[in-house]
Amino acid sequence: MINRLLQRPSANRFSSEFFAQAVFIVCLALFLFGPIINLLIWSVAEVWYFPHKLPAEWGFKYWRQVFSPYSDVTGSMISSVLIALATVVVCLVVSIPAGFALAQKSIPLRLFWMLLFLIPQAFPNLTVYINIAKIFYDFGLNGSFIGVVLVHSVHGLMFSVWICVAAFSGIDPLLSRASINLGASPLYTFFHIILPQAIPGIVVAGIFVFLESLDEFTGTFFVGTPEITTLPLLLYTASMEGNYQIASITALILLVPSVVFVLIIHRFVSAQMLSKIGQ
Repeated sequence: MINRLLQRPSANRFSSEFFAQAVFIVCLALFLFGPIINLLIWSVAEVWYFPHKLPAEWGFKYWRQVFSPYSDVTGSMISSVLIALATVVVCLVVSIPAGFALAQKSIPLRLFWMLLFLIPQAFPNLTVYINIAKIFYDFGLNGSFIGVVLVHSVHGLMFSVWICVAAFSGIDPLLSRASINLGASPLYTFFHIILPQAIPGIVVAGIFVFLESLDEFTGTFFVGTPEITTLPLLLYTASMEGNYQIASITALILLVPSVVFVLIIHRFVSAQMLSKIGQ
């Protein structure tokens, strides 16, 4: 009898802890996957009227509209991918030499130059892009492919430079010294010894820039419209018009590259490289 009385409080405590953990897990799952489930439902909802909890009619009518030859989504998707790829090229052309230089601890004002690339993130995006749009208008870059790529590169450089610095910082400096001591030129040492070891970090930097450019809305809105239309702009337009099916499908299309590239980043990023970011 005494043993039963002693064991009952512990059993009650176990059940209450299990219930609290279960509630927490369910709430976390709803918080993470609830928006995605809502998008999936809207993407196949053909008729959905208030106050019904679920659509009255289901189907893939709007999916066929999105991927039809006459849809705006295909052109916007091509524009988004081309702009993102061009932004990656621009950012890496700057970030690879900058990252290699800033990885050298002896460079003067190293911290200042690294913080310089964070300045666009220090101010509200709306303020930055309005001023950039005014400057681009004076140079005739508004509504142009080059103008949109440049404005996307403003934010992309922050990711690419800092990640490239971490990638080059994780390379053992003794390797380059040994190469030079054996008679190799600095240029040969960089391209055949240092750069191949930094490739995983550079790939990650390119992926981050690509995703940042693919999802960029504000800069494209102020600099590119109405000549340039990307998927985020199409999503915004569909949402404002109340066409939630098209907006949901567009959002799901934008979600796919993020999921795929997260798996790729997990393959390339090492704990050593992450520890070098900001150092």
